[in-house]
Amino acid sequence: MSTSFPLDGMRVRFSGETHVGMARTHNEDSLHMPVDERLAIVADGMGGHASGEVASRMAVETMVEYFRDTAEEQALTWPYKVDHEGRADITRLVTAIKLANLRIHEASTREAAKKGMGTTVVSALFLDDRIVIGHVGDSRVYRVREGEIVQITDDHSLINDYIKMKRMTPEEAANWPHKNVIVRALGMKETVQVDVHVETPRLGDLFLLCSDGLSSMIGDEKIVDIVKHEHDLDRAAEELIGAANEAGGKDNITVVLARIEPA
Repeated sequence: MSTSFPLDGMRVRFSGETHVGMARTHNEDSLHMPVDERLAIVADGMGGHASGEVASRMAVETMVEYFRDTAEEQALTWPYKVDHEGRADITRLVTAIKLANLRIHEASTREAAKKGMGTTVVSALFLDDRIVIGHVGDSRVYRVREGEIVQITDDHSLINDYIKMKRMTPEEAANWPHKNVIVRALGMKETVQVDVHVETPRLGDLFLLCSDGLSSMIGDEKIVDIVKHEHDLDRAAEELIGAANEAGGKDNITVVLARIEPA
C-alpha cells in the first residue's frame, strides 16, 4: 500500500513489499514505511534459523523508536558525540543506526541462540530540501532520474572490496564463490561505521531501497524498465519482486520505492 507526504512544494509517495523468495523457507528481511516520520528502512538479516529475522526486525524497531523518542528534541545523540557542524538530521539518522547496532550486538553476545546474528540496513530520511541516506552492508539505494539509474550506496562486501582494489573485474566477480561475504553489518562489533549520502531531490526522481535478494537477481536495466513502464508504485514493487523470483529468487526480496511527484 502506498503512502505520501508533502515535500517542499512537491510530494513523495512510498510503496514497499517483501517476499520470502523461491529458495528460502522464511523471510529474514524487514522493512519500514513512513508513518509519523518520512523515514524508509530496509534490513536484511543474517545468522540462520530465526536469528536473522530477529536482527533485522530489531534494527527497524530500534531506529523507528529512536526517531519517535527524539521527534521533539532532535539534538539528543547520547551515547554518541554531537555533530557540531549543524547536520542534526544526519546525526540523528547515524545515531539511530548505531543504537540498533549496539542492541543487536549485545543481544547476540548475551543469548546463545542469537550468537553471530546481524543485519544490513539501508535507510532514507526525506526532508523538505534533501534526502539523507544512511547504510551499512550490501543492501542498496538506487536513484532513477530521467531514465538513468545510479547506485547511491557502496556495497560493504568482500567482492566489492576486491573490485575496488582492482584485484577482480566485475565479469570475474559474477562467478566468484564468495560474493555474498559481508565485511560490515549491524551486530558484528560493538561499534559500526555508517556511510552517509545526501541527495537533492528533483521532481520525477524515484528512489529504490532494496535487499540483495533483488539486486543479485536482476540488473539495472531490468529495474529501470519496470519502474519506467509501471506508474503505479504498488504494482511496480510487485513487478520488481516478481522479476527477481522469475530469475531464481535465491534469497528474500524486499523493496521500498519513493517517488518525487507534483504537489
